[in-house]
Amino acid sequence: MRICGIVLAAGAGTRYGSPKGLARTADGEPWVARAIRTLRDGGCDQVLVVVGARADEVAALVPDARVVEAADWAAGLSASLRAGLRAAQGSASTADSVPGADHGAFDAVIVLPVDTPDAPAAVVRRVIATLRRGAPLVQAVYEGMPGHPVAIERSHFAALSEALGGDRGARPYLVTGGVVEVECGDLWSGADIDHR
Repeated sequence: MRICGIVLAAGAGTRYGSPKGLARTADGEPWVARAIRTLRDGGCDQVLVVVGARADEVAALVPDARVVEAADWAAGLSASLRAGLRAAQGSASTADSVPGADHGAFDAVIVLPVDTPDAPAAVVRRVIATLRRGAPLVQAVYEGMPGHPVAIERSHFAALSEALGGDRGARPYLVTGGVVEVECGDLWSGADIDHR
């Protein structure tokens, strides 16, 4: 099973005060670089980063990953996720790419928003393990609260893309589709960062 990690980094970060794709940790590491490393260390074969707001600046911070621009990023989270799913199917153009990388279709994706810089690779590994055991939709939960990462098998890409709208994520589709929830509260809090 070939798995593509998708970092969602297209938003304007209104509550944060600037695009989160430009944010850095206290020691100066770009959140986007950390998310890429987390997905790779967690078991993803390739990682792509969806950019939108200040796309060129965010893309400049992306090391060793494919960059995909969501032209309609202002429409909300749904536009970014759709762009990522299209790219994972091998049907999207790229703003940048990794030389020699295979941009063919993937069997599944692992979705991680850029505003979760504290997410450990162990969470990604746990979600992937459940995916590999045959669950086509998997979501990490933290003390029962849904969070990230989320795993989506290829057979769901088209239907999920159709179901997405506005600034709403995949959760309604996941619930309807019988998502398998994996408790990860022992590994991390699951918290995203909305404010400085």
